[in-house]
Amino acid sequence: MTATFQNWGLTYEWSWFIATVVGILLIALPLMLAVAMIIYADRKIWAAIALRRGPNVVGPFGLLQSFADGLKVFLKETIVPTSANKGLFLIAPIVSFTVALIVWAVIPFDVGVVLADVNVGLLYVLAASSLGVYGVIVAGWASNSKYPFYSALRAAAQMVSYEVSIGFVLICVVLWAGTFNLSQIVIQQTGHIFGLLNGFGFNPLLFPMAVVFLISSMAETFRTPFDLTEAESELVAGFQTEYSSMSFALFWLGEYGNVILMCALNALLFWGGWLPPLNVDLIPWFDIPGILWLFAKMAFFFFVFSWVRATVPRYRYDQLMRLGWKIFLPLSLLFVFLISGYLMLTRYGAAA
Repeated sequence: MTATFQNWGLTYEWSWFIATVVGILLIALPLMLAVAMIIYADRKIWAAIALRRGPNVVGPFGLLQSFADGLKVFLKETIVPTSANKGLFLIAPIVSFTVALIVWAVIPFDVGVVLADVNVGLLYVLAASSLGVYGVIVAGWASNSKYPFYSALRAAAQMVSYEVSIGFVLICVVLWAGTFNLSQIVIQQTGHIFGLLNGFGFNPLLFPMAVVFLISSMAETFRTPFDLTEAESELVAGFQTEYSSMSFALFWLGEYGNVILMCALNALLFWGGWLPPLNVDLIPWFDIPGILWLFAKMAFFFFVFSWVRATVPRYRYDQLMRLGWKIFLPLSLLFVFLISGYLMLTRYGAAA
């Protein structure tokens, strides 16, 4: 894209700047539209599972319901509690929303279709996404209210607990792929199980890690059954209790942006990303654009997220911590040992 603007007579610096801004808008604007649509899809899936109709009044089939809700919160007044720390209170939702957006800079949608194809893309994702907890902690503390503060403490413990196991799962992926670059990780997933299937998830050594990553990604995004930070029966509404208007909406946008991100990471790290599931030429799989394969896999994982939210009861907090520290952490450590040992015996041992 930079070369295109250079052909229009602009200098390299201006061409790069304009191309970068255009690239950011091409990711951010569709992402905001996607957030509105997946909120609608979320509610429709819950309704279908509970044998209800869901949104069906505003617009055809209720498609405009999310936009009506967005207009409603936009027109409401932003109320700041008298005893709150006003500066931090208003900054917290901005932090959550911004962190949810910046991670998309390194997400590849197809071969070469990525804003920043950096060699440490996976480390960037892990580092940037872990900053999201600061928005939650600051929101809970700045509200100067008991229940948001409890929620913030829960969120900190929960995110730290599951980021540990996610980190070891990512080590397994990096060991097998031999790179931190997300595009290269997808390319390394070509031809598993006798060269027939694309995706680390089809690898018997990596499939358990795919399951651990899927469940941990639900915990990282505070989705049911891990929504202890927003347990309305205990904490009113968690760290969002004192928020209203657009400050409340920014938390929702950030939350669903993170959900879409986790769906994308599940597809990219374990299920072939933009690659078709079968690595055979008998069916014209490769004639379908890669970005459509990625979106289809993301849609499937989002359905799983909604399905679990509509059917699985909320964990107790001790169950949440036990799953993270006593099950996922030892399991992920075991598979780091198994995968590294297998690679030393086969790939690197043979090279030596």
